[in-house]
Amino acid sequence: MNNFFIVPPAQNEPVYSYAPGTEERKGLKDALDCYNNSVIEIPMIIGGKAVKTDKQVDINPPHKRNHKIGFYHRGGKEHLSMAIDAALAAKEKWENMSWKSRASIFLRAANLIAGPYRYRMNAATMVGQSKNPYQSEIDAVAELIDFFRFNVRYMTEIMEQQPESNAKNWNRTEHRPLEGFVLAISPFNFTSIGGNLPTAPAMMGNTVVWKPAEKQIYSAKLIMDILMEAGLPDGVINMVFVSGRDTSEVCFTHRDFAGVHFTGSTGVFQDIWKTIGENIHKYKSYPRIVGETGGKNFVVMHESARPSQVATAITRGGFEFQGQKCSAASRVYIPKNSWKQIHEEIKCDLDLMKMGSPDDFGNFFNAVIDEKAFDSITGYIDRAKQSDKCQILFGGSYDKSEGFFIEPTVILTTDPHYETMEEEIFGPVVTLYLYDNDKYEETLHLVDETSIYGLTGAIFSRDREAIDKAYQILKHAAGNFYINDKPTGAVVGQQPFGGARGSGTNDKAGSAINLLRWVSPRTIKENFLPDNSFKYPFLDE
Repeated sequence: MNNFFIVPPAQNEPVYSYAPGTEERKGLKDALDCYNNSVIEIPMIIGGKAVKTDKQVDINPPHKRNHKIGFYHRGGKEHLSMAIDAALAAKEKWENMSWKSRASIFLRAANLIAGPYRYRMNAATMVGQSKNPYQSEIDAVAELIDFFRFNVRYMTEIMEQQPESNAKNWNRTEHRPLEGFVLAISPFNFTSIGGNLPTAPAMMGNTVVWKPAEKQIYSAKLIMDILMEAGLPDGVINMVFVSGRDTSEVCFTHRDFAGVHFTGSTGVFQDIWKTIGENIHKYKSYPRIVGETGGKNFVVMHESARPSQVATAITRGGFEFQGQKCSAASRVYIPKNSWKQIHEEIKCDLDLMKMGSPDDFGNFFNAVIDEKAFDSITGYIDRAKQSDKCQILFGGSYDKSEGFFIEPTVILTTDPHYETMEEEIFGPVVTLYLYDNDKYEETLHLVDETSIYGLTGAIFSRDREAIDKAYQILKHAAGNFYINDKPTGAVVGQQPFGGARGSGTNDKAGSAINLLRWVSPRTIKENFLPDNSFKYPFLDE
């Protein structure tokens, strides 16, 4: 019963190709047909029960804005209170369940996604969030599975770490869950983040109120279905569809609020931090605040780099999933004598890049998430068109009549501090700046000082001295730093993800660092031979 068991080894889930003629391609096509021809009702899940309201909101794919694929039940403050009560009611049994039993639930969930739910998980993400098969596979399937499996491994390693003891004293550390409930607020862009933010604290014994982004509710439902099938007890994770204002007013003023696990915009995270600070006197314990926010991620080319490799980093790093990644390549620094070749390589890539619905597997590029994002992104493009500091090299066109489609857009600017070099756009817009070849080191300092963010960045060079110089100067410019690779695509277990500065608390999702934020250690000393007197030897005459 109390043996220490070795959990199954964690290995990264293989990524399926979905190439023509493969069995997985047919399976995914069938799942897509099912979702495209169905209307799914999505209730909130509170205390393990489906909760419906009279406020029903339609769900439409970003690439087919007039096609209804489902609807969800929107809740209010009363549902947040119900979810908190359910989380607190489930807490004692859940935290007293052995960590091995908790691990088994998430390992089973990983296998359900890898097996019977794989194509449905992909199809839900492709339809609901407009991702192509590869972008969905690496996110909704491979990364989510990796989060579950590797977090179990990290939890095991945390439990194994114990202090030194001696013959007289037995010292041990107990990793207790936090007192109260944890709030998880997840974004639209990654299904895997939607799955990880509530489950990482839950795995460590916490109970959770989960608020997924509105545009990820479609795939979030399937995550909850899988967790419940895997044996997650009622009330451990409670999924609610509520406004940010209601969430703030209910959760951040509750005495039992224990922490927030957040991924989203920098502005929202700063408001959350401020609100928690204003209410700090109300809480039973100081809450844990863990957040990953924005990025203005760079690619720096040294004159020794190969132009084709840099161009690939720009087109893949900047335009996969329409640039809607917090890690997306967004600002690029190119030596002037390399510009002609880079221009030709980018043009070649973009000429071959097709845009349209993810239902057509020939499309590399799909729609941005919604009209609000569309209007914001196209605003940057329109202002660049009017600026005497910018030139639109590629793309720049857009259309929202059928879906929210924006062409992959490349801007060339003469101003390294132009707004598209500094502000997070979260869309398919990459801005290039050309620097004098003899000003490489000066340009590195420019890169470091330009943005408030510090999430990801990449250096391309075949000159080791140039790489080492960038490594030192850009030490704090990126929490995930890439050498001769695009600044996207972090893999759980290989590149723990997160950045500092305006990009968040850098608690590294996909690592033991993150899991340690969701426990409150208790150190225990057991003395086998207690002293019988207050006197120490030095007192003797």
